[in-house]
Amino acid sequence: MALIECRQLTREYRRGENVIRPLDQLDLDVDAGVFLALMGPSGSGKTTLLNLIAGIDRPSSGSLKVDGIELSDMSRAKLASWRSEYIGYIFQLYNLVPVLTAYENIELPLLLHKLTSKQRHAKVSLALELVNLADRHDHYPRQLSGGQEQRVAIARAIVTDPKIIVADEPTGDLDAHAAAQVMKLLKRLHEELGKTLIMVTHDPKTAAAADRTLHLEKGRLVDDPSRGAALHIA
Repeated sequence: MALIECRQLTREYRRGENVIRPLDQLDLDVDAGVFLALMGPSGSGKTTLLNLIAGIDRPSSGSLKVDGIELSDMSRAKLASWRSEYIGYIFQLYNLVPVLTAYENIELPLLLHKLTSKQRHAKVSLALELVNLADRHDHYPRQLSGGQEQRVAIARAIVTDPKIIVADEPTGDLDAHAAAQVMKLLKRLHEELGKTLIMVTHDPKTAAAADRTLHLEKGRLVDDPSRGAALHIA
Protein backbone atom coordinates (compact mmCIF):
# COMPACT_ATOMS: atom_id res chain seq x y z
CA MET A 1 0.00 0.00 0.00
CA ALA A 2 1.28 3.46 -0.92
CA LEU A 3 2.00 5.90 1.90
CA ILE A 4 -0.04 8.61 0.12
CA GLU A 5 -3.11 7.72 -1.97
CA CYS A 6 -5.06 10.37 -3.90
CA ARG A 7 -8.23 9.39 -5.77
CA GLN A 8 -10.23 11.87 -7.84
CA LEU A 9 -8.81 14.55 -5.55
CA THR A 10 -10.44 17.92 -6.23
CA ARG A 11 -10.21 21.30 -4.57
CA GLU A 12 -12.36 24.18 -5.72
CA TYR A 13 -13.24 27.66 -4.50
CA ARG A 14 -16.11 29.95 -5.35
CA ARG A 15 -15.52 33.62 -6.03
CA GLY A 16 -18.89 35.15 -6.73
CA GLU A 17 -20.34 33.21 -9.63
CA ASN A 18 -16.96 31.82 -10.68
CA VAL A 19 -15.61 28.40 -9.67
CA ILE A 20 -11.84 28.12 -9.38
CA ARG A 21 -10.52 24.58 -9.39
CA PRO A 22 -6.76 24.47 -8.59
CA LEU A 23 -6.90 20.66 -8.32
CA ASP A 24 -9.09 18.59 -10.63
CA GLN A 25 -9.78 14.87 -10.07
CA LEU A 26 -6.13 14.00 -9.47
CA ASP A 27 -5.06 10.37 -8.99
CA LEU A 28 -1.65 9.74 -7.44
CA ASP A 29 0.12 7.18 -5.24
CA VAL A 30 3.41 7.94 -3.48
CA ASP A 31 5.36 5.19 -1.72
CA ALA A 32 7.26 5.73 1.53
CA GLY A 33 10.85 6.92 1.15
CA VAL A 34 10.32 8.73 -2.17
CA PHE A 35 11.69 12.20 -2.97
CA LEU A 36 9.12 13.74 -5.33
CA ALA A 37 9.33 17.16 -6.99
CA LEU A 38 6.24 18.97 -8.26
CA MET A 39 6.62 21.51 -11.06
CA GLY A 40 4.23 23.59 -13.12
CA PRO A 41 3.17 27.18 -13.82
CA SER A 42 1.69 29.40 -11.15
CA GLY A 43 -1.88 28.36 -10.38
CA SER A 44 -1.35 24.79 -11.56
CA GLY A 45 -2.24 23.26 -8.18
CA LYS A 46 1.20 22.43 -6.79
CA THR A 47 0.88 24.19 -3.43
CA THR A 48 -2.78 23.17 -3.18
CA LEU A 49 -1.76 19.51 -3.45
CA LEU A 50 1.01 20.06 -0.89
CA ASN A 51 -1.41 21.66 1.57
CA LEU A 52 -3.95 18.86 1.16
CA ILE A 53 -1.31 16.19 1.79
CA ALA A 54 -0.13 18.15 4.85
CA GLY A 55 -3.66 18.36 6.23
CA ILE A 56 -3.61 22.15 6.18
CA ASP A 57 -6.46 22.29 3.66
CA ARG A 58 -9.34 19.89 2.92
CA PRO A 59 -10.44 18.56 -0.48
CA SER A 60 -13.77 19.55 -1.98
CA SER A 61 -14.26 15.98 -3.16
CA GLY A 62 -12.34 12.77 -3.70
CA SER A 63 -10.21 10.73 -1.32
CA LEU A 64 -6.84 11.43 0.28
CA LYS A 65 -5.33 8.74 2.47
CA VAL A 66 -2.00 8.94 4.25
CA ASP A 67 -0.75 5.70 5.78
CA GLY A 68 -4.26 4.30 5.29
CA ILE A 69 -5.94 7.19 7.14
CA GLU A 70 -8.64 9.15 5.29
CA LEU A 71 -7.87 12.76 6.16
CA SER A 72 -11.29 14.14 5.29
CA ASP A 73 -12.88 11.94 7.99
CA MET A 74 -10.90 13.61 10.78
CA SER A 75 -12.07 16.51 12.93
CA ARG A 76 -9.94 19.65 12.99
CA ALA A 77 -8.60 18.75 16.44
CA LYS A 78 -7.66 15.22 15.38
CA LEU A 79 -6.18 16.52 12.14
CA ALA A 80 -3.97 18.95 14.07
CA SER A 81 -2.75 16.09 16.27
CA TRP A 82 -2.17 13.88 13.23
CA ARG A 83 -0.25 16.66 11.47
CA SER A 84 2.09 17.11 14.44
CA GLU A 85 3.03 13.43 14.16
CA TYR A 86 3.13 12.91 10.40
CA ILE A 87 4.09 16.21 8.74
CA GLY A 88 7.06 18.53 8.71
CA TYR A 89 6.43 21.66 6.59
CA ILE A 90 9.20 23.79 5.08
CA PHE A 91 8.04 27.20 3.79
CA GLN A 92 9.67 29.41 1.16
CA LEU A 93 9.80 32.41 3.50
CA TYR A 94 10.84 30.36 6.57
CA ASN A 95 7.89 31.43 8.82
CA LEU A 96 10.12 31.75 11.86
CA VAL A 97 8.88 33.65 14.91
CA PRO A 98 11.10 36.76 15.05
CA VAL A 99 11.02 37.15 18.86
CA LEU A 100 12.19 33.56 19.43
CA THR A 101 15.72 32.23 19.13
CA ALA A 102 16.65 29.49 16.68
CA TYR A 103 16.41 26.98 19.55
CA GLU A 104 12.98 28.23 20.60
CA ASN A 105 11.66 28.20 17.02
CA ILE A 106 12.75 24.60 16.59
CA GLU A 107 11.28 23.63 19.95
CA LEU A 108 7.79 24.98 19.10
CA PRO A 109 6.36 21.80 17.47
CA LEU A 110 7.54 19.72 20.44
CA LEU A 111 5.36 21.74 22.82
CA LEU A 112 2.38 19.88 21.35
CA HIS A 113 3.85 16.57 22.57
CA LYS A 114 4.02 15.15 26.09
CA LEU A 115 7.76 15.52 26.57
CA THR A 116 9.91 16.70 29.45
CA SER A 117 12.14 19.74 28.98
CA LYS A 118 15.13 17.37 28.96
CA GLN A 119 13.59 15.30 26.16
CA ARG A 120 12.79 18.44 24.16
CA HIS A 121 16.34 19.69 24.65
CA ALA A 122 17.79 16.44 23.31
CA LYS A 123 15.60 16.54 20.20
CA VAL A 124 16.27 20.23 19.47
CA SER A 125 20.01 19.74 19.96
CA LEU A 126 20.02 16.81 17.53
CA ALA A 127 18.07 18.82 14.94
CA LEU A 128 20.50 21.73 15.28
CA GLU A 129 23.42 19.35 14.75
CA LEU A 130 21.78 17.87 11.64
CA VAL A 131 21.48 21.30 10.03
CA ASN A 132 24.93 22.37 11.28
CA LEU A 133 23.67 25.29 13.37
CA ALA A 134 24.46 24.21 16.92
CA ASP A 135 26.61 27.33 17.34
CA ARG A 136 23.67 29.56 16.34
CA HIS A 137 21.12 28.16 18.79
CA ASP A 138 20.75 31.44 20.70
CA HIS A 139 20.54 33.68 17.62
CA TYR A 140 17.32 35.40 16.58
CA PRO A 141 16.14 35.20 12.94
CA ARG A 142 17.31 38.79 12.28
CA GLN A 143 20.83 37.69 13.25
CA LEU A 144 20.90 34.88 10.67
CA SER A 145 21.42 34.80 6.92
CA GLY A 146 18.59 33.64 4.66
CA GLY A 147 20.22 30.25 4.24
CA GLN A 148 20.65 29.87 7.99
CA GLU A 149 17.01 30.85 8.57
CA GLN A 150 15.89 28.16 6.13
CA ARG A 151 18.08 25.59 7.88
CA VAL A 152 16.42 26.54 11.19
CA ALA A 153 13.06 26.06 9.44
CA ILE A 154 14.20 22.63 8.24
CA ALA A 155 15.30 21.71 11.76
CA ARG A 156 11.86 22.77 13.02
CA ALA A 157 10.23 20.58 10.35
CA ILE A 158 12.22 17.46 11.28
CA VAL A 159 12.45 17.82 15.08
CA THR A 160 9.33 15.67 15.66
CA ASP A 161 10.71 12.95 13.32
CA PRO A 162 7.71 13.16 10.94
CA LYS A 163 6.94 10.51 8.32
CA ILE A 164 6.56 13.09 5.54
CA ILE A 165 8.38 16.36 4.83
CA VAL A 166 6.69 18.80 2.46
CA ALA A 167 8.62 21.77 1.11
CA ASP A 168 7.10 24.70 -0.78
CA GLU A 169 9.80 26.40 -2.86
CA PRO A 170 12.45 25.79 -0.16
CA THR A 171 15.18 27.52 -2.21
CA GLY A 172 13.01 30.17 -3.87
CA ASP A 173 14.24 33.05 -1.69
CA LEU A 174 17.90 32.01 -1.48
CA ASP A 175 21.06 32.80 -3.44
CA ALA A 176 22.78 29.99 -5.34
CA HIS A 177 25.20 29.06 -2.54
CA ALA A 178 22.55 28.94 0.19
CA ALA A 179 20.18 27.05 -2.13
CA ALA A 180 22.85 24.41 -2.77
CA GLN A 181 23.36 23.97 0.99
CA VAL A 182 19.63 23.53 1.57
CA MET A 183 19.30 20.98 -1.23
CA LYS A 184 22.30 19.06 0.10
CA LEU A 185 20.57 18.92 3.48
CA LEU A 186 17.25 17.77 1.99
CA LYS A 187 18.99 15.02 0.03
CA ARG A 188 20.69 13.89 3.23
CA LEU A 189 17.33 13.70 5.02
CA HIS A 190 16.02 11.58 2.17
CA GLU A 191 19.02 9.32 1.58
CA GLU A 192 20.33 8.85 5.12
CA LEU A 193 17.16 9.14 7.20
CA GLY A 194 14.78 7.69 4.61
CA LYS A 195 12.30 10.57 4.78
CA THR A 196 9.46 10.83 2.28
CA LEU A 197 9.92 14.26 0.72
CA ILE A 198 7.50 16.17 -1.52
CA MET A 199 8.83 19.46 -2.86
CA VAL A 200 7.28 22.22 -4.96
CA THR A 201 9.76 24.11 -7.13
CA HIS A 202 9.99 26.23 -10.28
CA ASP A 203 13.70 25.47 -10.69
CA PRO A 204 14.66 22.45 -12.87
CA LYS A 205 18.07 22.26 -11.15
CA THR A 206 16.39 22.00 -7.76
CA ALA A 207 13.93 19.42 -9.08
CA ALA A 208 16.84 17.32 -10.40
CA ALA A 209 17.71 16.39 -6.80
CA ALA A 210 14.46 14.42 -6.51
CA ASP A 211 13.88 10.79 -7.49
CA ARG A 212 11.02 11.82 -9.77
CA THR A 213 9.51 15.04 -11.09
CA LEU A 214 5.81 15.45 -11.91
CA HIS A 215 4.33 18.38 -13.82
CA LEU A 216 0.93 19.86 -13.09
CA GLU A 217 -1.16 22.08 -15.34
CA LYS A 218 -4.64 23.34 -14.50
CA GLY A 219 -4.88 20.97 -11.54
CA ARG A 220 -3.96 17.79 -13.43
CA LEU A 221 -0.81 15.75 -13.91
CA VAL A 222 0.19 16.34 -17.51
CA ASP A 223 2.17 13.10 -17.74
CA ASP A 224 -0.56 10.94 -16.22
CA PRO A 225 -1.01 8.32 -19.02
CA SER A 226 -4.74 7.89 -18.39
CA ARG A 227 -7.02 10.05 -16.33
CA GLY A 228 -8.74 7.13 -14.67
CA ALA A 229 -5.57 5.34 -13.50
CA ALA A 230 -3.48 6.43 -10.55
CA LEU A 231 0.11 7.40 -11.24
CA HIS A 232 2.27 5.37 -8.84
CA ILE A 233 5.54 6.84 -7.57
CA ALA A 234 7.79 4.24 -5.96
